[in-house]
Amino acid sequence: MSERKSDISGWLVRRATWHLWVALGAVLGALVAHTARVTSDGGMDNAIVVRAARVWWAGGSPYDDPHFLYLPSAVLAAAPQVLIPRGALGVLVPAVVTGCLVGGWVCALRLYGVPLRSRFAALGLLGLAAGFAPFAHLVLLGNWTATAVLALPLGLLLAGRGRWVAAGVVIGAAVALKPLLAPVGLLFVFAGRWRGLVVLVLVPVVASVGAALLMPDPVGFFTRTLPFLLRGGDSFVRLYEASPGAVLSRVGVPGVVAGGIGVVGAGVGVGCAWWRWRRGDGGVLRLAETAVMVMVSAFLVARPSYDHYLLVVVPLVVAGVPCAGAVGRGAWFWLVLVPQLPGVSWPYLEVVQRRAFRDAVTLCGVAVTLAVHCGRGGGVSSPPPPLPVPSSRGSAPSAPPGAPPQDPAGGSAPRPPASPTRHPTRSAERWASGGSEAPGVGE
Repeated sequence: MSERKSDISGWLVRRATWHLWVALGAVLGALVAHTARVTSDGGMDNAIVVRAARVWWAGGSPYDDPHFLYLPSAVLAAAPQVLIPRGALGVLVPAVVTGCLVGGWVCALRLYGVPLRSRFAALGLLGLAAGFAPFAHLVLLGNWTATAVLALPLGLLLAGRGRWVAAGVVIGAAVALKPLLAPVGLLFVFAGRWRGLVVLVLVPVVASVGAALLMPDPVGFFTRTLPFLLRGGDSFVRLYEASPGAVLSRVGVPGVVAGGIGVVGAGVGVGCAWWRWRRGDGGVLRLAETAVMVMVSAFLVARPSYDHYLLVVVPLVVAGVPCAGAVGRGAWFWLVLVPQLPGVSWPYLEVVQRRAFRDAVTLCGVAVTLAVHCGRGGGVSSPPPPLPVPSSRGSAPSAPPGAPPQDPAGGSAPRPPASPTRHPTRSAERWASGGSEAPGVGE
């Protein structure tokens, strides 16, 4: 296989065959079917939300359960599940979670201008589903992090098209379901999009206040859940946390020191995110990398911080691989994901309660990789001159000025014109001709 970037990019953006789509459908279908067989109420984490909705339906306070860590608006969102039979719920929830993950991948591809029918679209999602352990873990748990996985790339897609208010609605709605994307408000601050920021704040505030008025304990989130989070949860929650503060405390580092390390790391990450935005280059790469750096910084200090939170940022980085200068093109990004390969037993970490150490390695590795990429002084380096590739309209191969035409073997003999062909997509034509970034990046 040729190592030329233009060659592999051209191959990736060509239309995928039906074999790839069948393989992808089989993997996703097997994941949903397995989850439906081994779980109840759609997964352990979704069951917590449904149980809180049932308590509220019966007249109690959903915050009687200390593990219910959502805003009051999430109770109303979960209320319809109370009316669904458990058997149907066990199939519906993993299907919806998987749909959110697929939708997030589609939005990420659209953000970078990648053709949705391309080989890259099919292989990228297949790789995430089969080769990235948090993907299956999120579906198995039925965690509402799936809403953030969908909302972040959708919000960035709208922001990249100048629709910041609509982006604020999308991100705000996701925060109302689960306050995971609240740090994205910093992106609106960096961009000076104050109307969008106001909408982002008002949507969850109005939804939560309205829902709280229907509950017997309207301020339960502030009097019970928030203190629980500030204390770092309980012994059960701490076993699965991947933030440096939680992991270092488990190996004997004093809690104050461990928490301080996480805070410093988060502060440095936010500074790198601001520097990345201030550089102002890269089109939608600027949007995506700034948002990803902000979210990873929050994960470093958040309590709790779980492995499936990585799905909020990793697909966004992977989808940007076709763009020149993207962080996903570096080897270090892929190396730090190695601990998340499914089916690999790491010495002394085989027990599920110790997987947080693997998750912490990946989280910190992703944070460092992004920080180095975002915090570098210069802009994205200019790509080398395009390699000679036959035009899709049959003209002579393109080559740097002054260079003689080359034959397929790399010589300097003239090459006869290729037969006229029409490439299936303009995106593939631009990448195959050595374009510096994916179409749509400058939108």
